[in-house]
Amino acid sequence: MEKTERTDINKRINCHKCSHYYVTWEKKFPHGCRAMKFKSRQQPAAAVEKNSGMPCMMFKGKIANERK
Repeated sequence: MEKTERTDINKRINCHKCSHYYVTWEKKFPHGCRAMKFKSRQQPAAAVEKNSGMPCMMFKGKIANERK
């Protein structure tokens, strides 16, 4: 079975590594995206692709804290 572009994109976008991602206190909507201002039951990148047919364009990697 061949991999499609969608499965490749979903594997690359990890919301936990995005600076816009946050965990909410709501049981029904535990995942949030500050950039797009919404909460979801699933990872925000998956919700964006499901509803728009396009991958998330707001992904911004977290900056690691450097200790000196």
